[in-house]
Amino acid sequence: MNLPASIGRISALLLRYVYLLRSSWPRIIEIAYWPTMQMIIWGFVSQYFSASSPELTTGGILISVVLVWDSLFRSHISYTLSFLEELWSRNLGNLFVSPLRPIELIVSLASISMMRTLIGMIPAALLAIPFFGVSVFEIGFPLLAFFLNLVFTGWAISQFVTGILIRYGLGAESLTWVLPFLIAPFSCIYYPLDTLPEWMRSVAEFIPTSYVFEGMRALLLDGVWRADLLYTAFFLNLFYFVVGVGVFFWAFNSARNQGILLQSGE
Repeated sequence: MNLPASIGRISALLLRYVYLLRSSWPRIIEIAYWPTMQMIIWGFVSQYFSASSPELTTGGILISVVLVWDSLFRSHISYTLSFLEELWSRNLGNLFVSPLRPIELIVSLASISMMRTLIGMIPAALLAIPFFGVSVFEIGFPLLAFFLNLVFTGWAISQFVTGILIRYGLGAESLTWVLPFLIAPFSCIYYPLDTLPEWMRSVAEFIPTSYVFEGMRALLLDGVWRADLLYTAFFLNLFYFVVGVGVFFWAFNSARNQGILLQSGE
């Protein structure tokens, strides 16, 4: 593979997504709007429950986990929406008659996903400081580990979704919104793992996000940095991401062989 040419194609596609984003200021506002609203609503809920449930709000834990969880949702939605825009505009076939490789599309989508996620999360995190006196940045390096793990989970989910969209078209579009919430009950975002019934705990052991939030609670409530939980989450994410990429390539080759790529769209 010609690496300079590959980097050039990735940069060109990323530039296309940046131009699409820059050309519409409502899109940029919307990206930051939803994480900010989540933070404000849950922040006031946190204040309301602080008297009766101090363990839930110690160190701004509820606001912190809301912000960190939203990074998964934003990374996934940003990835899949960029891909959906290619389907909505019937542009997927045009992309792949060029020398663009599927892996270069994946890298481009992941890059714009990270950019959009940061655009959404940073304003919300900054506004939590004057609104509620909570700064997630005080967590330091562990915050980066929590954030990157959840972004990685979002990308892993996106591989499955984009693969299904390539193979089955926009009829499967609803999976974009459904899958992140499917794992939410097992992720133990707002409650510890031992709250779950036994059968749900067995499922949660295979969900990387459950380890992220258990690690986050251990740090915020007990001041203990559980690196082992983050490593487990990372390797689970890596496994699911590799499987997801395999699904994407299978779907892409199947769609190409059947001529579906040129028929994608509404």
